[in-house]
Amino acid sequence: MSLELALCLVTLFGLAGIGTPIAFAIILASLVYLGAAGMDLALTGEKILQGLFGSFVLLAVPLFIVAANIMNAGTISERLLNFCVAAVGRFRGGLGHVNVVASLIFSGMSGSAVADAAGIGKIIIQMMTKGGRYPGGYAAAITAASATIGPIIPPSIPMVLYALVSNASIGSLFLAGILPGLMMGGVLMSMNSYLARKRGFAVEDPVPLRELPRKTANAFPALLMPVILLYGIYGGVTTPTEAAAVAAFYALLLAGLFYRALSLHALYRIFVESARSSAAVGVVIGGALILNFIVVSENIPGMMSEYLTGLDVHPLVFILAVNVLILLLGCVLDATTIILVIVPLFIPTCEALGIDLVHFGVLVVVNSMIGLITPPYGILLFVINAVTGIPLRDIIGEIWPFLGVLLIALLVMILVPDLVLFLPRLFGYAG
Repeated sequence: MSLELALCLVTLFGLAGIGTPIAFAIILASLVYLGAAGMDLALTGEKILQGLFGSFVLLAVPLFIVAANIMNAGTISERLLNFCVAAVGRFRGGLGHVNVVASLIFSGMSGSAVADAAGIGKIIIQMMTKGGRYPGGYAAAITAASATIGPIIPPSIPMVLYALVSNASIGSLFLAGILPGLMMGGVLMSMNSYLARKRGFAVEDPVPLRELPRKTANAFPALLMPVILLYGIYGGVTTPTEAAAVAAFYALLLAGLFYRALSLHALYRIFVESARSSAAVGVVIGGALILNFIVVSENIPGMMSEYLTGLDVHPLVFILAVNVLILLLGCVLDATTIILVIVPLFIPTCEALGIDLVHFGVLVVVNSMIGLITPPYGILLFVINAVTGIPLRDIIGEIWPFLGVLLIALLVMILVPDLVLFLPRLFGYAG
């Protein structure tokens, strides 16, 4: 390791350790490296601008954020919840099932776990805790766990970012996330059923089946969102970035004109909040671009690839080791930082070992999402604590069973790559 890189890492971890936002810590550490190496500090701006202007796919990030915020602000979330209550609310632990199914559906619109938890999650927690039907900690825990499905089923902001650093096909990544997302929903519902029976949770009054067609029709335009997105991409009508613009425009049409639930003042607030969220992601992307330049300059990915290939490491052993590392990092870092800063180090080794980059990308995103609910840092736990006021210790006490079944689902995805790659191959992916 060179002296310049050592100074960069010491600065990075030192600043992060005292609470500096990770994006600023990365940029300042990169400046230290450039200064110590005698390079022009203006390289920072040049590399960031080259990365941002040269990546059309990054436009999808703010557009998906706008779409999610519009969905949250209108009555779309409530209509989807009414549909879910009518469909699965009649079973034991019904509102827990509603929570998971709502996340599966809403994930086809937002692409963000935090948007899912803070929006539709807040509404359903209130439904679950009303009248003491479910403990607050349990309602919050299953909401956090189900929100992890958001970025797995398309659209997915983390998958867009992974495509940026790996050059993997966004369309194939989106398709590859569907079956894993459904499996995550299935294991969460199974655990909810078991806990509901064990703890004697109340059974909801079933919605008459004759009302199901009306509630389905009420939610149908919103349910069309993921269908429109996937048809646009795989029908050759739009690129993934253009599909993100279609998603935002469709959400605006639904909330503003079809459901008439969006005022001009609310729309202004949505755009302001979306700009703030996009800027926060953009600063992390900018820091990652310059840090990746440093990593490439030091030939770290190449040296890692040569070392691991020379050891004749089995691809499965490598994938398991990387997933354990990402799971540990997920306890202290957010998914964006992991995907943009850590994951590029492993891409050359994946290619050298013959590991499919789409399969690897889905594993990375799923693992990063599980990190969002892993104590002690899990961001989603803090988000739900902030929007509901439910004590953090209650949420952490209830999260473990759901965390356990999600880890089992992740292990199945690692051991059975065909489960992840089935749909992409069905639509012509050659991996």
